[in-house]
Amino acid sequence: MMTNAVERVEVVLPGKVEPEGLRFRRGPVPTPASGQVVVTMEATGVSFAEQQMRRGRYYDQPPFPFVPGYDLVGTVQAVGAGVDAALLGKRVAALTKTGGWASHVALTAADVVEVPDGVSAVDAETAVVNGITAWQMLHRKARVRAGQTVLVHGANGGVGSILVQLALTSGARVIGTASTRHHDALRALGVTPVDYRSGNVPGRVRALAPGGVDAVFDHVGGEGILESWRLLAPGGTLVSYGSAATRDDQGSGSWPVLKLLGRVWVWNALPNGRRAYFFNVWASRAYAKGRFRARLRSDLTQVFTALQRGEITAKVAARIPLARAAEAMRLAESGTVAGKVVLVP
Repeated sequence: MMTNAVERVEVVLPGKVEPEGLRFRRGPVPTPASGQVVVTMEATGVSFAEQQMRRGRYYDQPPFPFVPGYDLVGTVQAVGAGVDAALLGKRVAALTKTGGWASHVALTAADVVEVPDGVSAVDAETAVVNGITAWQMLHRKARVRAGQTVLVHGANGGVGSILVQLALTSGARVIGTASTRHHDALRALGVTPVDYRSGNVPGRVRALAPGGVDAVFDHVGGEGILESWRLLAPGGTLVSYGSAATRDDQGSGSWPVLKLLGRVWVWNALPNGRRAYFFNVWASRAYAKGRFRARLRSDLTQVFTALQRGEITAKVAARIPLARAAEAMRLAESGTVAGKVVLVP
């Protein structure tokens, strides 16, 4: 069965450009190969990854030009040979790393995860890469339990906002850093907010948790990662998952990640019972694709179920048409919004 659409529209990142340098390309709607589905995009997002990619600073991005788009949600419009026809018309989600900013996307059928009934495409989109990242860091890396205290940097952000809600659902006490304009919303959730611009975040966190925290989730990187490590209680876990502090730096995009990995290796060699991880959602895909897909399906289904139950809420900063992708990227990079900037057809 083929889609009735006339053409495919996609956003192209041609090189290191300002958001206004994004280009549009039109062509035929793809035909699914064996084992593939073609998905009509209903929602895709602007992640921190795209902000790094346009600067040439995402550590394993493809060569320019390419179509960005780390994840997407859409409806299956066509299936290739060997794919269950029951998928036709189903709403699905997928992690893509690149390629999501397009009206139609061909995907390997084994990589899509069904979105449950009652969850809209835009709401689901807020919880794909952000949700799977939050879930796996919380449950597979830090293994947070009821009664523990955790520190979430950027508690109002895309990943952070889901992370704090999942941690609270797990029975943990949550301290979250954010600018003051987000503090009332965080308090309403049950988070103890700390102003990251206060100049003494470590001191404020120590006042709230004198014995240290059981887990720190740090997307900032840079030299601040040292304080995150020092804030851990004995037996605590640091999960680093980004290098936002170096987004606008010049030079190699790999160096901040390699530096973080080096620190993690040294810290884990110390005999103090604390652990550190640099989280990469793609880590096992190259050598254990079957296990990677099984975990992705299981964990993302858990996230969607939490969304369906209201245990986490979708935080949509804005819905912007794909044709205005430059505006969407500017907004996402502005630091003025809470939640995810979502691109729609």
